[in-house]
Amino acid sequence: MTNFIGEYECKMDAKGRISFPAALRKQLSPESAEKFVVNRGIEDCLVLYQKPDWEAVTAEINKLNPYVAKNRKFIRRFNNGATPLELDGAGRILLPKALMGYAGLKKEVVLFAYGNKIEVWDKEKYNAIMGEDAEEFADLAEEVMGKLDEKSGGDVS
Repeated sequence: MTNFIGEYECKMDAKGRISFPAALRKQLSPESAEKFVVNRGIEDCLVLYQKPDWEAVTAEINKLNPYVAKNRKFIRRFNNGATPLELDGAGRILLPKALMGYAGLKKEVVLFAYGNKIEVWDKEKYNAIMGEDAEEFADLAEEVMGKLDEKSGGDVS
């Protein structure tokens, strides 16, 4: 599975095309053949997966019991708008208009790459989310990561 890293500011043209940054392109797995799936993110962004990573994620989601109402709702929401994409000859991706509207994408976007996904954010929204103060982030880090090593009694730091 891919382990992307990086934050890339990009311009989107009037048709919804974004030039895929060379540094990010170097991180693509050969198996992806520059094919992706994009869908709505959990927050106001889009999420771009390489095709093999999408297949792995959806294989996990397909294990959910569809007879449970919450599972069905999640499966539908997760897959809502999922669209296959591939890089064109100029190394660009073309985002679907409906998904661009969902994420409120304008001309300036940020590709935030981590783990097996690349989030596509409107630059203003991304800066607002990432603009939390250091103390707020420290509190969040303690809450989320502070108890990782309690079982062994050790300290994470």
